[in-house]
Amino acid sequence: MATIKEIAKLANVSTATVSYALNDPSKISEETRAKVMRVVEQVNYRPNSIAKSLKVKRTNAIGVITEDITVFNTPEIINGIGECAEEHNYHIILENIRLYKRIGNNYQDTSKFTGVIKDTTSVLMSKQVEGIIYVGAHCRDVTGLIDKTPIPVVYTYCYTQNEGDYTVNYDDFLAAYEATKYLIGMNHRKIALITGLMGSGQCQERIKGYQKALYESQVLFNPEYLKVGNWEREAGYEAGKELLTSVNRPTAIFALNDVMAGGVFDAAVELGLKIPEDLSLIGFDNRECSYSYSPKLTTMALPLNNIGNMATEILINSLSKQKQKNFPQHSKLKCALVERESVMPLLKGEL
Repeated sequence: MATIKEIAKLANVSTATVSYALNDPSKISEETRAKVMRVVEQVNYRPNSIAKSLKVKRTNAIGVITEDITVFNTPEIINGIGECAEEHNYHIILENIRLYKRIGNNYQDTSKFTGVIKDTTSVLMSKQVEGIIYVGAHCRDVTGLIDKTPIPVVYTYCYTQNEGDYTVNYDDFLAAYEATKYLIGMNHRKIALITGLMGSGQCQERIKGYQKALYESQVLFNPEYLKVGNWEREAGYEAGKELLTSVNRPTAIFALNDVMAGGVFDAAVELGLKIPEDLSLIGFDNRECSYSYSPKLTTMALPLNNIGNMATEILINSLSKQKQKNFPQHSKLKCALVERESVMPLLKGEL
C-alpha cells in the first residue's frame, strides 16, 4: 500500500499538502486537492485509521457487550445499534459473553459471570472504544455488574440503579395492559395469565398491567386464572392443561411469552379444543415461532430495533461536546399488538 510520502512524490506536492487534502481540504485550493485525490485513487490509498485515531484521540468505536447473541432479542437490538452507529460514522466492536449458554436462566447467581464481564469490559477499553452498550439476555436489574468506567455505558434489555447510567427498554406494564384490554374488547371476561419466573421484574410489571386492565373494565380478578411458568414451552403446556380442564375454564389465555403460548397450543390439541373457536390465545415477544403456529399467534411485538437505535443515539449524544438532546435516564418504548388468527370475539351469549 502506498504511503503519504509516495503520494506526495507522485503528485509533486509536500506531505503536508497530502494531509490537508485528506483531512482539512479548506487549507488548500480545490485544484491542488483534485490533483492529490487523483493520485490517491490511482494507488488505492487507504488511511491508517488506528494511527489517525491516536493522533486526534478519537476512534469512533462503540463497544457492544451482549450477554448472549443466540437469545432471540439480541440480533435485532444489535442491528439497531449498527444502523444508528453507521449513520453517525461510528463502528462497533462486538463482544459476546455467551451468558445463557453458561448459566441458562440462573441470572441471580452473578458470581458465575461478573469476572467474565469485567474481563470483557477491560478488553474493550484496551481497544480504545469511546463508549459501551450493554445488551442483556434477560430484562433485569444488573446494578454492579460493570465497574465504574471513564467512558459512558448505556444498558439495553436490562436496567441499573446507578446514578447517571442510561437504560433503554420497552414498557412491560403498558404492553400487558393493552394486550388484556384487547381481549376484553373482544368480550372476554374469563382471561387467564401464564407468567414467567416470578423473580423477574418484567414479569411483575406485566402482571400489574394485566390486573389494571381487568380493574378498569370491572372484571373481577380470579387468582385461579394466574399460573406461574418459567418461560419454557413445557410450562405453558402444564399451565394450559390445568386451566383448560378446570371447572371454570377461561375463554382466553394470555401467555407472557410466545414459547409458553406454544405449550398452550399443545394442551388444546391434546384436549380436542380449537383455537380460536374454543379458546382465544395471545402471546408476547413476536418471536419467529408466533407466525409458524397454526393458527398464527396474536402477540405483542417488542421494539427491539428501536431499542438499539435509541441506545446508540443516547451514547453518541453523551460523547458530543455539544449535546443535541436531553434524553430521559430510563427510556421505555412502546410495544405493538400484532393481530393474527388466535383471537376471536365472544358472542354475547358465550360470556
